[in-house]
Amino acid sequence: MTQRTLGGTNRKQKRTSGFRARMRTHTGRNVIRARRRKGRARLAV
Repeated sequence: MTQRTLGGTNRKQKRTSGFRARMRTHTGRNVIRARRRKGRARLAV
């Protein structure tokens, strides 16, 4: 059986691009701010 091209764990996803990971750094806060300005339904994963 062939493998999917993209794999990963939910824990890794949350730790790298979750809301609390974004708020931890200055540039991450900029990302959240930009997504709020744009009106995104989901700010982070």
